[in-house]
Amino acid sequence: MSRSEPNYEMRFSGRDFQVIADLLRARTGIHLPPTKQAFVYSRLAPRLRQLGINSFRDYRNLLEGPKGADELGLLVNRLTTNLTSFFREPHHFEALTSHLASCGSRIRIWSAGCSTGQEPYSIAMTLAAFMADKGPRDIRILATDIDTDVLATAGKGIYSAEHVEDLPANMRRFTQPLGADSFRMTPAIRNLIAFKRLNLIESWPIGGPFDAIFCRNTAIYFEKPMQKQIYHRMANLLRPGGLFCVGHSETLHGFDLPLKGLGGSMWMLPEGAV
Repeated sequence: MSRSEPNYEMRFSGRDFQVIADLLRARTGIHLPPTKQAFVYSRLAPRLRQLGINSFRDYRNLLEGPKGADELGLLVNRLTTNLTSFFREPHHFEALTSHLASCGSRIRIWSAGCSTGQEPYSIAMTLAAFMADKGPRDIRILATDIDTDVLATAGKGIYSAEHVEDLPANMRRFTQPLGADSFRMTPAIRNLIAFKRLNLIESWPIGGPFDAIFCRNTAIYFEKPMQKQIYHRMANLLRPGGLFCVGHSETLHGFDLPLKGLGGSMWMLPEGAV
């Protein structure tokens, strides 16, 4: 081991990292710079131990072998980041509430990169609270992610008491206790959401148009050309007047999109835009 390499328990060379990073990029579009080498090791070393593999070179051979496709799916799950919470960036949900007044009886919203589900459930609770006295509406929320593990968690709609304590008081009525330490989203809320696996760099079996799209802290893992491509595809799925939300550290400036900035990392497709 060279002096420039960290003192990993298992041999993990720069070449090992680059092969894995290239596989991830080819499969998902996610770009891992060299500064993420320790991150990759920490996420994958437990998997190697589970498999009884003693070196990352042997793990690379597995990925490139006949069973590599199945293992690559597990690798993607381990290397994707899933930090989320209920009503994260609350001004987006305040804007969504205002935006709903301009929507018709058919409402369609997409949560792209939904992780363990707190974002789409926050959207669903926002819609349910707004629509409580507005009469029946045709509401569907599409929630997608590439990570099958987080989608399984999201679909259950079960969260710890600690997570639910962070909910605004007027939204806690949309949860049901499962004991002292956990809560489940009510059936009325769960039934508004369809959780689906989607790889953003592949084809999208998605209709539209959407009244709002949330793509927050997801495209930041792609390089700029891929970000531009994804944002353009999403903009084409918005209805005129539709709302587009990105993360607070993200911007759509420089991508030549037909969207108008609203401030607060929010954008809108103007009426009449192509």
